[in-house]
Amino acid sequence: MATPNKRHYSLLIIGGGPIGLACALEARKARLDYVVIEKGCLVNSLYHYPTNMTFFSTSERLEIGKVPFVSNNPKPTRAEALEYYRRVTVSSQLNIQLFEEVTSVRKKSNGGFSVKTSKAGYTADYIIIATGFYDLPYRLNVPGEDLPKVTHYYKDPHFYSLQQVLVIGAQNSAVDAALETWRKGATVTMVVRQADIGQRVKYWVRPDIINRIKEGSIKAFFSSAVAAIRDREVDIQTPEGIVTIPNDWVIAMTGYEPNLEFLKKTGVRLSKDSSQKPEFNEKTHETNIPNIYLAGVICGGMDTHSLFIENSRIHAKRIVTSIKGKLSGLHQG
Repeated sequence: MATPNKRHYSLLIIGGGPIGLACALEARKARLDYVVIEKGCLVNSLYHYPTNMTFFSTSERLEIGKVPFVSNNPKPTRAEALEYYRRVTVSSQLNIQLFEEVTSVRKKSNGGFSVKTSKAGYTADYIIIATGFYDLPYRLNVPGEDLPKVTHYYKDPHFYSLQQVLVIGAQNSAVDAALETWRKGATVTMVVRQADIGQRVKYWVRPDIINRIKEGSIKAFFSSAVAAIRDREVDIQTPEGIVTIPNDWVIAMTGYEPNLEFLKKTGVRLSKDSSQKPEFNEKTHETNIPNIYLAGVICGGMDTHSLFIENSRIHAKRIVTSIKGKLSGLHQG
């Protein structure tokens, strides 16, 4: 898939998730010389989703490059999505380098960019940053968070069978973890900072978790937070005071944030408010640094719930159209 020993590209795309792949498909269609650099496996963020996850969206809304996505049910599973994006990559012969992390992007004095990675160095005329937001979990900042029993990623419920499990959070990932581990025989307790289960939880799942809590099958502490984690127990700060419960494992589904530090290091300006939204042209997605573009959820800054695969696919076309226009102007000049 990758072009060996080649070090200069017209376009370098950082991030091999669905939107990075969509950008590659548009670049290929436009006959641009491009490469995708991905720090993990193909569609790394989707790979880290829970094993049994079902998407909220229908399969056609997850399609990229007009390649049909056929699933067994209207709402595809994680496994079907992984297979779909793999087939798109292989069938389109996309040029992608996996398990290679971009560490810096620098503007060259004579134009273009110098890009350093964990494996090599490249130069490029244009850059697209499509890095998503699933790599940096929000930390709890409590004693014991770094114990081996604590994870910010949930994969499969069988591991937690017959164990005392604490799930932190009240959105889709937390609810899925709580229900699945409970159904595999775990004793499950949830700690929820808010007063209720999240309103964005999938509509066919939300009644399930609410009913399990009401009947007492899953214990939930609302308006509460974890105060400390130890090898065999956890302290929970509740409205009535500290409650200590026995515990084997902590699944902290506290959410994730984009790598905004990388954008700042690259020179992309962020808004001063709490959203820290990057500065870019909404029509072309070009940032304050000429010839560096943003695509996908990274465009929203800390507002990670406004952009998804289905409403970010258009970014690829906007960006490549802008690059083609610039190249056409150069050629005419």
